[in-house]
Amino acid sequence: MGKRRKVVHNARPAQKPGDSGQKPQGVTKPKPQKQKQKQKQKQKQKQKQKQPQPQRDEPTIPFAPEDKILLVGDGDLSFAASLVEHHYCADVTATVLEKTLEELVEKYPHAAENIAKIEAEDSRVLFGVDATKMAPFVDKKKGSSSGGGKDDGAAAGVMDRIIFNFPHVGGKSTDVNRQVRYNQELLVEFFKRATPSLAPGGTIVVTLFEGEPYTLWNIRDLARHTGLQVERSFKFQASAYPGYHHARTLGVVKSKSGEAGGGWKGEDRAARSYIFVRKDDEARPRPGSSKKRSRAQDDESSDDD
Repeated sequence: MGKRRKVVHNARPAQKPGDSGQKPQGVTKPKPQKQKQKQKQKQKQKQKQKQPQPQRDEPTIPFAPEDKILLVGDGDLSFAASLVEHHYCADVTATVLEKTLEELVEKYPHAAENIAKIEAEDSRVLFGVDATKMAPFVDKKKGSSSGGGKDDGAAAGVMDRIIFNFPHVGGKSTDVNRQVRYNQELLVEFFKRATPSLAPGGTIVVTLFEGEPYTLWNIRDLARHTGLQVERSFKFQASAYPGYHHARTLGVVKSKSGEAGGGWKGEDRAARSYIFVRKDDEARPRPGSSKKRSRAQDDESSDDD
């Protein structure tokens, strides 16, 4: 007899998982697109963590509330008012070039309100003080009277901080070179007159707009020729002085109809303050300041640390 074949009905070949179109239980295959998105998100988070967080730009205040402060050419006196009202400065002497209150108010209508704020805090305003001719502010016990008398050469200055914001002679000439020279002469005479009023360790602070023509004045060199040196410089931030408004030398700008306002606002322009000390003298540290910068560091950098 021949061999009988075994017939298997309905037999199917073994299939690999997935051949039938069904996924094995317990196995999930991630979608490539979602996986890439997750990886990108993780990379972004890591990059954010590595990046340094931006630091808040804190304004530099070059005086302390207890300092004896002299403000020269303070315009409408809004800066002085801010010092006594918001920075709680207890001993401020603000000076203006105008000889009378009437003359001052004619140029700056809000000046009277600022004077009231200044005098309410036991500080004072002096009229008719020329930055190029002002008498030394010295100790009465050692010699001349403060702000008006003649210096006998023996009295010591009493001012801890002397501040001259945005010095300018006004529109004396349309020629740039002449205008630069006039303002240089103003600064040189101011430095000469201000230095005798400084108390030991005191500083002179001058604020100028950045860019030309102000950079042409070469304020650092002018100061060195009068026995001063740059201790440091910093960005002037008008917002640090609530109520302060930049006062132009010619007074409040008015429209054709006579209304005040219009034109550019000085407080919106980039400006820089320079701190000067006598040569070989050390400035008293201001509150919150770290180590004193060297002259070389200040000359090389346009900002403070």
